Amino acid sequence: MHSRYERRLVDAAIGGRQVEIRISVRRLFCRNKLCPAVTFAEQIDGLTARHARRSPALRQMLESIGLALAGRAGARLAIRLGLPATRSSMLRLIRAMPEPTVDQVKVLGVDDFALRRGHVYGTVLVDMDTHRPVDLLPDRQAATFAAWLQAHPGTEVVCRDRAGAYADAANSGAPQAVQVADRWHLWHNLGEHVENAVIRHHRCIREHAQAQLAEPAAARAEQIRATEPAVPREGKYASRARGHYQQIHDLLAKGMGIKAISRHLGLARGTVRRFARAAQPEDLLAKAWGRGQGRPSIIDPYADFLHQRLAEGPLTTTQLFKELKALGYTGTYDTLRQYVKPLRELHPARRGPVVPKARRIAGWLLRHPDTLDAEEQLQLKQVRAACPHLDRLALHINDFAQILTQLQGQRLNEWISAAEADDDLSELRSFAAGIKRDHAAVINGLTLPYSSGGVCQVSGGRFLRWLCLMWSVVDISGGRR
Repeated sequence: MHSRYERRLVDAAIGGRQVEIRISVRRLFCRNKLCPAVTFAEQIDGLTARHARRSPALRQMLESIGLALAGRAGARLAIRLGLPATRSSMLRLIRAMPEPTVDQVKVLGVDDFALRRGHVYGTVLVDMDTHRPVDLLPDRQAATFAAWLQAHPGTEVVCRDRAGAYADAANSGAPQAVQVADRWHLWHNLGEHVENAVIRHHRCIREHAQAQLAEPAAARAEQIRATEPAVPREGKYASRARGHYQQIHDLLAKGMGIKAISRHLGLARGTVRRFARAAQPEDLLAKAWGRGQGRPSIIDPYADFLHQRLAEGPLTTTQLFKELKALGYTGTYDTLRQYVKPLRELHPARRGPVVPKARRIAGWLLRHPDTLDAEEQLQLKQVRAACPHLDRLALHINDFAQILTQLQGQRLNEWISAAEADDDLSELRSFAAGIKRDHAAVINGLTLPYSSGGVCQVSGGRFLRWLCLMWSVVDISGGRR
């Protein structure tokens, strides 16, 4: 024994208070001249370790917090629990942990993930039996994955997406393994082709909606003309006409003639005669409908045209003015605006039905009918009735959904033949051609119970946080955290 010195170890908190252990340990001296260590310190089993300043209990607690929350969040929680540690200390503890050993994996799931979307990608490998990640590859190249498979033999099933790189890597690195195309990626690929098909045939739906909206314009205009009010109820002309009517009929009752009434009231004899023949003032006012102060309007020759155009749909006065100018109208814009203003009350704006967007229609086609509400089911029924191409597309989607959900891979070839026979759905034929290029893996995905859905769950945010702790992601991402 050479001497003694005091070591200080930070231990787990007690009652929320920080605890420090102070130990007097021996410093030993080696008399063997060939020994490279002249002196060395005594270690206490279960309590101290070389260069350690934390007790094993505290180290385990910080490691658990770091694995769950990483650096910043883990450090904040540790301080609240009376276990002070910086974010850098938390990361150092995690990186100092031994990497888990990769045992033989029979069912392997593979998928890529982005460290910097569009720039830096990696590959995650997951044991599908335990749904736990087993390794991380620095890129998503076929050669890297093939080398990993050769270094870890024994893989029997490889669950992958539709990417060709992973298929080539599995063929070269584990040719004996059964490749399974993920069912989610199959449905996702089908959805992309379905949306393109709906976009191409969306015009059919719009034309059908417009055709249903358009009533015979002449019939609608005639119907409105028949029900329009005979005369405006207010105005100076209406009140003056009612006054003249009453005066003329009162004088006629007293026995005065047309000529005498004309001299007495200062009116033209034709005007007096017209008021005298009218049974009621409304008959006189009806003839002035659409005219200013009883005089013929310059728009009268175009009245039928205006009724027909307003019956067809909502139009601005500017549009009507341009069309009347083309027909020879010589009046002003204000004259037309005053004339059309009361007519718009007779021809309410008729808005056509809102045509659903292509992406929304594609979503209805790809969803299970039971998940659609009554309104969505009605709109989808109208869409299928409007476009026979989309109606046939819906039938193909339903058949493929049954094959996918019920694992009826034996029906896939029949479905491909039916899709290729439909000449009007080129997008569906393109999807079928892609399936034929990866036919064996797709058949396995639609027959075997394996799927890489667990890989997608692992490659989410929690896995990336765990990834940054367990591996040196700084080297992979080009010096970026």
